Amino acid sequence: MTRITWSLIALLAGFAGGALAQTNAIEGFEVAQQGANLVVRVTTREPLKSLPPSFSVVSPPRIVFDFPGTANALGRNAQEIGQGELRSMNLVPGAERARLVLNLRRPVAYEAALEGRTLVVTLAAAAVAQAAPTAPFAEGRADVKHAVREIDFRRGRAGEGRVIVDLSDTSTGIDIRQQGQNIVVEFLKTALPEKLRRRLDVVDFATPVQTVTAFQQGENVRLVIEARGQWEHNAYQSDTQFVVEVRPLTADPSRAAPQRGRYTGEKLSLNFQNVEVRAVLNVLADFTDLNIITSDSVTGAITLRLKDVPWDQALDIILQTRGLDMRRSGNVIWIAPRDELATREKLALEAQNQISELEPLRTESFQLNYTKAESFVKLLTDDKQRILSKRGSAVIDPRTNQVFIQDISAKLDEVRRLVAKVDIPVRQVLIEARIVEASDTFSKNLGARLGYNDVGGNHRLFGQNSPRFAFGGGLNNVGSQAGGGAQGGAASFIPGSLSVNMPAAGLNAFNAGQFSFILFNSRLTQFLNLEISALEADGKGKVIASPRVLTADQVEAVIEQGTEIPYQQATSSGATAVAFRKANLSLKVKPQITPDGNIIMTLDVNKDQPGTITPAGVQINTKHVKTEVLVENGGTVVIGGIYEESDRRDVTRVPFFGELPYIGFLFRNTTQQIQKTELLVFITPRIVSERLTVR
Repeated sequence: MTRITWSLIALLAGFAGGALAQTNAIEGFEVAQQGANLVVRVTTREPLKSLPPSFSVVSPPRIVFDFPGTANALGRNAQEIGQGELRSMNLVPGAERARLVLNLRRPVAYEAALEGRTLVVTLAAAAVAQAAPTAPFAEGRADVKHAVREIDFRRGRAGEGRVIVDLSDTSTGIDIRQQGQNIVVEFLKTALPEKLRRRLDVVDFATPVQTVTAFQQGENVRLVIEARGQWEHNAYQSDTQFVVEVRPLTADPSRAAPQRGRYTGEKLSLNFQNVEVRAVLNVLADFTDLNIITSDSVTGAITLRLKDVPWDQALDIILQTRGLDMRRSGNVIWIAPRDELATREKLALEAQNQISELEPLRTESFQLNYTKAESFVKLLTDDKQRILSKRGSAVIDPRTNQVFIQDISAKLDEVRRLVAKVDIPVRQVLIEARIVEASDTFSKNLGARLGYNDVGGNHRLFGQNSPRFAFGGGLNNVGSQAGGGAQGGAASFIPGSLSVNMPAAGLNAFNAGQFSFILFNSRLTQFLNLEISALEADGKGKVIASPRVLTADQVEAVIEQGTEIPYQQATSSGATAVAFRKANLSLKVKPQITPDGNIIMTLDVNKDQPGTITPAGVQINTKHVKTEVLVENGGTVVIGGIYEESDRRDVTRVPFFGELPYIGFLFRNTTQQIQKTELLVFITPRIVSERLTVR
């Protein structure tokens, strides 16, 4: 609730330019009920030249009228009424004005008019005020020709759309109403030039306003503002410039009501015609209970009409209109022209610099516990951002890690605060890597030996002098003889004999298992020899390497283990020299602890092993991962993986015979080999809160 101290209001300056004599006085105050409305009549000794400036306050609900150059001749300063929505009246006389305050039970719409020496204020009933249209924004003068000189549109910093209308004079009557999603503004008895009768498409400005249409409607000018989405609007007039501001509403989940933007003050309505700026600022001081100090150079008059505008926005409008600026300290606001404030601040800074150049120097020592003195002095004396003054200097003592600084008192205080922020223990991070290399292999080999021999000579397959036919023996070069002495690994036909030698090969230094049988006749002259060999090998393996290292925040650490392989290389002189190539397991990491407790790591992981020896040297099997990751404290992340799978099947057979159904396996050798390998790299960082040792 905003409270106004009426004793303070009585001492403030009033409205009328200069020191006006109190030539008029309020002599009568009457309240009467007319239907649903309440009528207040204020009678003065002399007729008023124009409606007195007025403004309304929502909380607490009040309507205020200021009578310039008027005294209080009622004989009382307050009166309890208790009729309708009007609770009481206060009349506060001043040196140059009299302020009439109507205290209400709730905000209501009102209209003011002059009837001779009487000011008639009509207060609408609360129920009627909610249903009836609001009062006009500004009453106009019928004896003056009004015109619209320019219509413009601008976008505000908070995304609000501003329709700016430049009027020919300050006494133009204005009426504002909302019709659905449109805002309709009527300029009463006003002319609109032909060039301004147009429709402005302002969608590209990204504000709630879509279009602005201006046209002549009889004696009036009608301005229709079409808006979209959720929005609210207010209007104000400063001198001849009338502004309608449409602001977007953004939902706030923590509050039921929408936010109003960057202005958060209580709303008020002001209606001033050609009033001094200093007087308007006094009104805002009364409303806000702030102490407003106005410079003597703040002069001039202003015409201002505001309706339901936050008081801080009203103050901003006044300052922008008159080229003013303000400086606030607590509940005191100092207002002056911008140039004057800038000049004062410049002079204050120059005086402060002169004082610092003449101030005596002091010497103070700073003991650093965690930061090196050399790096701290570089921070103080950096040319790009020097912390010490021009006369300041710093000296270090490497033995005790102390810094001796000579400078003015203000700079020594800055250094002391800087030491408190910089000289702190650096947090440490323990990084553990797990390199898992898994393999799964399966091999199968199947072969056969077949032999036939006829020693009786009664059933020769070919003639005595027939040539020998040989078929290649294929996969396994196993030396053995069958039948008539045919060489191993071959199938051959000679007179009286047949031999097929395609056994299974051994795996993992083991020979293949064999199954054989022999058939012969009763005379032992014919033999059939069959031997089947088969072997399967199934292997699984897993290799785990787990390097770990402890390092400080933002400090690179390296840990490695392995061998160095020598090799010869030519030198610049033409001779040869021995050089070494590393084949090792290494972890290189640089951690950075974020403010929210997570860890950013730049990682370089190697797992190299010596490979096959070639005439050129030793091959190196390399596995390398280099990346940058963000991991939570104590979390584990897989930074890389390689998966390989190979499936190979080899068949070696005797042509034609190896393809025969059912018995073709006797004439072929089958080898199948399946191999799967997988490499995974896991990283787990932990922030060390106490002294730990790497296991």
